Amino acid sequence: MLHRQIIAALAPTAARSVRRWLFHLGGLGLIPLGLIDSSGILPGSMDVLTIILAARAEQLWLYYALMATAGSVIGGFVTYRLARKGGKETLARRFPRRTIDKICKTFERWGFAAIAIPALLPPPVPMVPFVFAAGAMQYPVKKFLAALTLGRIVRYTVLAFLAARYGRQIRTFISQHGHPVLLAVIGLIAAAIVIFFVLRGSNRKKPAKG
Repeated sequence: MLHRQIIAALAPTAARSVRRWLFHLGGLGLIPLGLIDSSGILPGSMDVLTIILAARAEQLWLYYALMATAGSVIGGFVTYRLARKGGKETLARRFPRRTIDKICKTFERWGFAAIAIPALLPPPVPMVPFVFAAGAMQYPVKKFLAALTLGRIVRYTVLAFLAARYGRQIRTFISQHGHPVLLAVIGLIAAAIVIFFVLRGSNRKKPAKG
């Protein structure tokens, strides 16, 4: 009991130290942070670091978006491989039965989109359970990586671009309201952009009447 209390007391300090170290690394820090973020230890940290870096160095916003995408995809792939090796027993040990049933139904219905859409949207939309499920259910590696990359590159490109363009206002917003609200707003913007292009593409495919 005492050990758990000590760990609980030290955990926030350790998390802040790790975060400061990763921020100091700049774009390279997005790679190891991707591993941490994919495990669910520091949810939203990738988004915050991407925003701050792009706001500080506007001309490098695309670089930060690509590095964030690379870090997140690497981290997600590691989690996917671990779950693939452990099989459905890994899901049973990690998540409640109700969550597992819901995720499995989502995969059966949506497949590719079950990875791409959660990868696009910010917290509190859960990503880790879907990554675990993809691995445990033996979802094809190429499809998994394609879906994860698609969702992440759209998400971080939008985040970095908006941070570079409205850096000062975004930093003020974070200091006043905290980053979860900002991430939710930007996530909705990113989702709206994707929906717009999807609907536009589907309309183009419809045959002309007459």
